[in-house]
This record gives sequence, C-alpha cells and structure tokens, in this order.
Amino acid sequence: MLESPELHRAACAPSSFTSTNPSAHLASSSLVGTPGQKLLRHASSRMLLHSGPLKTNTRNFVTGAASSPSLSIWRRKKEMGKEGLMVAKELKRLQSHPVRFERFMKTHVSRLLKSDLVAVLVEFQRQNLVLLSMKLYDVVRKETWYRPDMFFYRDMLMMLARNKKVNEARTVWNDLKREEVLFDQHTFGDLIRAFLDSGLPDEAMRIYDEMRSSPEPPLSLPYRVILKGLIPYPELREKVKDDFLELFPNMIIYDPPEDLLNDDQQWRTESDDD
Repeated sequence: MLESPELHRAACAPSSFTSTNPSAHLASSSLVGTPGQKLLRHASSRMLLHSGPLKTNTRNFVTGAASSPSLSIWRRKKEMGKEGLMVAKELKRLQSHPVRFERFMKTHVSRLLKSDLVAVLVEFQRQNLVLLSMKLYDVVRKETWYRPDMFFYRDMLMMLARNKKVNEARTVWNDLKREEVLFDQHTFGDLIRAFLDSGLPDEAMRIYDEMRSSPEPPLSLPYRVILKGLIPYPELREKVKDDFLELFPNMIIYDPPEDLLNDDQQWRTESDDD
C-alpha cells in the first residue's frame, strides 16, 4: 500500500520534543529495525521498567574528637607569617618593660590571625621562653575559636617540665581539669617521664596518681617508660612496679643492675648539689 506524502513527511520529520524516560525511548525505537534488534530492545526496556531507581554510592564522613592528631590545630605544621614574626620579635624585646609589653599585647597580639598566634606560641615553647609562653597561653584560651585540646595542654606541660616550673605547671593542670580535658595513657607516660628527667619526682608522682584514676584503660608501654625514668628513685619505682604487676600479672619487669642504681643516685645527688 502506498503512503500518502503527508504521512511520509510526518514519519521523516524530527520530533519536536525529547523524552527523558529511557523506557519510552526504547519503546519508540522498537518500532523500527530487524526482528532481532526489536527483541533486544524489548528485553532492555523490560529490565529498565522492573529495576528500581538508580542508587548513588554516598559516603558518610564522621569527624573525630577535638584531640585527634589529624584534626588538632596543635599537631599541624606551624608556618609563621610576617605579622607573627614581627610580634614575636617585639614581645621578646619588650618583656623587660612591663608597661610597654602589656600595651603591645593589647594593640598587636589580640589582632593576630589564629595561625600566627598558634605559631608564635609554639616557637616560644620551643625556645623555652616560659613567661612569654604563659602570656600567649592566656591569650589563646580567651579566643573565640579556642577549644579544649589535649595536645595544647600537653605541649605547655612538657615545656614547663623542661624548665622545672612547678607552680606554672599546676596552674595549667588546674585549667585542663576545669575544662575536663582527658589525657590518653601515652601522654600521661610522656609527661611523667618529662618531670622525672627534670628532677621533679613529687610532681611526676602527682600526675601518676591522676593517671591511675583516669577512665582510660591502662597500657603497659607507658608504665615501662615511667619505670625507666624512676631508676634514680628506687622507692617510688617499687611502688609503680607493684601497680604494674597488679595490672599486668603475666608480664616481666627487668630490674637494672645494682651498680647502675648506685651510679644514678650519685649523679642525681651531684646534680642537686650543683
């Protein structure tokens, strides 16, 4: 049968709209082609119609605690800008002039960017500048962006232990207790060892008592670090050794030779005399 010219033009003319339904497209395309092609298109259209909606692979991101090493600003690389360098230099110059020092703190330190303020404090800690570190420590805790952080307090206490500043260390410790900062067992071990190495066994044992009452589960390695630092203090070492064996009854502690204990005690006495 011959087609009329109107029907031929209608069949050959492009569609005035595009369907967004893939099954509709397959259904319309199944009207033309060989029988094999029609069968393949029909099967494809049935698969599309009976399959559910397309699922996208979404990933949920969970952020960790503020004291996580990957998130804490105190574990990131510190790069000091020009403003931070100028402030650090001027603070060191003015620390012997209290009035000018306080005026500079109000006019310049308070305007520092977070990155510069953090970098200056870390640099002062590295240089063991206790007074300047304590000043910036107070400034940081008053900033709007400040959040209690284990690494912030750990770095302060390690610096104070190196410089044998017991009163300042207790001030910092009281601050972290008020902010409910929790140290992990490895940090406790490092802090206690730092105070022992600086010849401050009383302060070290005070922190050890805090470690014993911590809700964190005990680990053997921090105890071994502490026991090694306690070699010059045999009585304190026996106390910690008993605690260790109570917590880890299947582990062994190797006691140092007697002559090593005597050498350490003699060295400690000579250091105290100096």
